[in-house]
Amino acid sequence: MDHQKFQENIPDVRDGLTRTERTVLHVLDETQRERGGRSVPTAMLYGRVVEYVDMSEAELKMYLDRLGVKK
Repeated sequence: MDHQKFQENIPDVRDGLTRTERTVLHVLDETQRERGGRSVPTAMLYGRVVEYVDMSEAELKMYLDRLGVKK
């Protein structure tokens, strides 16, 4: 595992979120606002998240499950 990938998966002491989890939540919030508060399709969210984090669709779904985000 390279150093950057390792750092992305270390929970922050302030809230226990990893950098990747925080990115997913930030992109989800931003996209939801753009959509007037409506739900964000997973495919749309995935397309936006991969602009910041290299992950598969299955990994995104795992993060969404872990964060308690309804799909």
